[in-house]
Amino acid sequence: MDVTRLIAVRHGETAWNVDTRIQGQLDIPLNDTGLWQAQRAGAALADEPIAAVYASDLSRAWQTAQEIARPHGAEVIAELGLRERGFGSFEGRTFAAIDAETPEDARRWRTRDPEFAPAGGESLLVFRDRVTGTVARLAARHPGELIVLVAHGGVMDVLYRAATRQELQAPRTWQLGNAAINRLLWTPEGLALVGWGDVGHLSSDSRDETTT
Repeated sequence: MDVTRLIAVRHGETAWNVDTRIQGQLDIPLNDTGLWQAQRAGAALADEPIAAVYASDLSRAWQTAQEIARPHGAEVIAELGLRERGFGSFEGRTFAAIDAETPEDARRWRTRDPEFAPAGGESLLVFRDRVTGTVARLAARHPGELIVLVAHGGVMDVLYRAATRQELQAPRTWQLGNAAINRLLWTPEGLALVGWGDVGHLSSDSRDETTT
């Protein structure tokens, strides 16, 4: 059976990453550091035999994907299923404000209650099913090929958990750095992990945020 090789990349840094402010599905662009990180990721992947580049349509992921696609003369394909988790009423608020203003919601969020959804947002269960379903659909188009998926911290977290068979509530011990390069394999049986959190192409500017 031909496997599909996946390179999954989180978007570069934004001003809201620095401020620890929830972006969710709000459209926040890269800051100068994030654009540099995206360019470095593009250079690191320039010699890879990439068949397609798929990205969340949110500008921070889209800008990052454009830098990865550029050396290949490839078009980026928008995929709404790769968007960050919808955080509803949390979006635009800092972590500290959520803790102070809605402590019970903050507790359920921080303890990774799979059924908890901020008002107007997605639960972890819904989000996981969206991401894994999207990735399976895209990967199935490219047996024997290598594709790039450019998305968000929450999407990367779902992929790592799926590939390592970890529960949604398991404590996170892995990194979700901006513009880190993550490698996986996909077959109809599911995902397998090849390599994670490669930031050798970056300096210490890469930030690790769980949810934005």
